[in-house]
Parts: sequence; C-alpha cells; structure tokens
Amino acid sequence: MTAATQAQRAYHHGDLHSALIVAAAELIEESGSMNFSMADAARKAGVSTAAPYRHFRDKEDLLDWVSRLAFYGLGEGARQAVARTPDGSIERITALGNHYLNYVSSKPAFYDLMWGDIAIRAFNQDDFDRNASGFYILLDAVQSYLDSEGLTSEPALDIAVQLWSSVHGMSAIRMSGKLPHFHPQADTEKMLERATRTFMAGIKAKYA
Repeated sequence: MTAATQAQRAYHHGDLHSALIVAAAELIEESGSMNFSMADAARKAGVSTAAPYRHFRDKEDLLDWVSRLAFYGLGEGARQAVARTPDGSIERITALGNHYLNYVSSKPAFYDLMWGDIAIRAFNQDDFDRNASGFYILLDAVQSYLDSEGLTSEPALDIAVQLWSSVHGMSAIRMSGKLPHFHPQADTEKMLERATRTFMAGIKAKYA
C-alpha cells in the first residue's frame, strides 16, 4: 500500500491529521527534498488547501510530525529485527545495526529531517515518544548481551551510543556516494557487522 493510499484511508476514517502527515512524507520521498507546500500536501491527501491549517500551524509543524513518522518507521524495523534474532546474542546487535544502515540510507531525503533542527523541535515536545526511535531497543539488546556474557559491570548506555555512532557514520558515508571512489568493492553491511563484532570482542577481552 502506498503512502497516498494510506493517506486516503486515514482521511476516510476521520484521521485527516495522519493522512496529511503520510501525504507530506510521500511528497518528500518522491522529490527527494522538503520543497513542497501545504497546498501540495493537501492535494496529495485529497482535501482542500485550507484543511491542513485545521491540524497544523504551518509547514514546520507538519514537518515536525513527519520526522516523528520517520523515527517511528525506524523503530518498527528495529522491533522486527529483534523478533528475528535470539535474545542476548551478538546477532541481534548486528541486525539492528544493519537495519539502521539500510533504513537511513534508503531514505536520504529524511536524513536531515530526522537529524536536523526539525527533529530537535520534535524531540523537545513533551508528547514525543523517544522509545519510537529504536534506540532503546538497541540499548536493551546491548544490556541483554552483556548480561548473557557476564559483563554486568560494563556501561550498556555508553556502549549503545558508541555502536550507534558507528552505524550513523557508516550510513553517512554510504549516502554520500563517495565510498566507491575509495573502495569500489565495499560491502557496508559486512563492514559494519565486522566492526561491531570486533568492538564487542574487545570488551569481552578485558575480562579474559
């Protein structure tokens, strides 16, 4: 089902707020930019050009909500990755890393939306669900791994942030399109998995 179809269904179920968010998200994916108007979003959702202003103050307010949707998609994929992997395993951690890599790099138009000023505004809202982003799923996976390996004195939060930084950097390099100029045969998923396993092995080695 396309985002436009989802928007129409949401609208017909009385949820115009969600329909406009999905419509705006599809406009961004189609054009690769945030250069659309509120009227464009209204047309995509199949409503009058005045309708969006009954739900959003302005375009920035709408983009705040689109950024939430982008993070929600990231989190949903993270939950699916967890469901496919054993609790406490390194495979769960690497699966989460590769999900992040593929999700972010497949949606380059959303990168600034998720990590720029727009997302900061969304994160600062009292009703923003930080659990939706998937980071705490990674944190839980790291904590479970440390517990299963008897590394209970290691700071799971620090390790999760370090792993996140690694995959975030790999995603940025992959999206830049410049990596093939330096490493034409680069397999970013395998490289990320190898880096993750090496990093976690280094933590275990401290107790050997």
